[in-house]
Amino acid sequence: MKTYIIGHQKPDLDSVVAAISFAEYSKLNEVENPTPAIIDNFNPETKFVFEKFGQISPVLISASDILPDDRVILVDHNEPDQRLVGLNPEQIVAIYDHHKVNLNLNQPIEIITLPVGSSNTICWYLFKEFNFPINSNLAKLMLSAILSDTVGLKSSTTTETDKEAVKNLSLIAQITNLEELTLEIFKAKSNISSLTAEQVVLNDYKIFDFYGKKVLIGQIETVEQETLLNSRKEELLNSLQLIKERESVDFIILAITDILKINTKLLVNRGGETELVQKAFGLSVQNNILDIGPKMSRKKDIAPAIENSLKA
Repeated sequence: MKTYIIGHQKPDLDSVVAAISFAEYSKLNEVENPTPAIIDNFNPETKFVFEKFGQISPVLISASDILPDDRVILVDHNEPDQRLVGLNPEQIVAIYDHHKVNLNLNQPIEIITLPVGSSNTICWYLFKEFNFPINSNLAKLMLSAILSDTVGLKSSTTTETDKEAVKNLSLIAQITNLEELTLEIFKAKSNISSLTAEQVVLNDYKIFDFYGKKVLIGQIETVEQETLLNSRKEELLNSLQLIKERESVDFIILAITDILKINTKLLVNRGGETELVQKAFGLSVQNNILDIGPKMSRKKDIAPAIENSLKA
């Protein structure tokens, strides 16, 4: 029997590393055969970090790889639409997450959610609570994941706990120049020149169920915001419509976040999305674009505003 530790679909760096860090935490907590896993391939940022520190990828699995007596721990997500397709919810035994909870399970399980900027911050907190050691290789990955998910500790989701985790993990990892590491991660995250329009939209996306409406919110963090919106706008709009129809969602939005200018612009295609984001942020869409200013977090700044507008 294995206990698979799995992040969400289209995993970002935090999700991939959380599978590894929580597998180590589970091992030290005497969980039977904890196995970190991913359900989609690495994005460029994650590939860069793992190559930089010479780390091995978690195993890539599908639902068919999970045997009936195996158990599953979810990290960095909880909602059904973000899980491994085909996963039997009866096999979920624990969830560790820093997002809004949307659950309907038939059995009690361990659930730990904290309002922090990264799932790896939660794992760091638990390591400290149990006085478990964190080795240098793991500290490098956890540190990178927290810096990524909090946008170098500049995101509105950043807490004092995230800052404390970064300080402690940088000492363990013996990384003194955090600004240099953060910039390297930003550059890797921003390398989207080889991505198709569909890959840009789905590079990092989540589907939310808000009051019976399915909303797909993609986000691309880049230093090429204007290039995307000027030279690739039409192909991105076409891709948004194609993905909307294919995924059968009610609304689709692409957040294009400039991680150096600390600015996000929402790209929307049709009338329904235009009305939705204007209602959510109290601003006017101009030429399919809504500038929402220094709001950078999908979890804290974007998704809740969309949810509230649908509720109203």
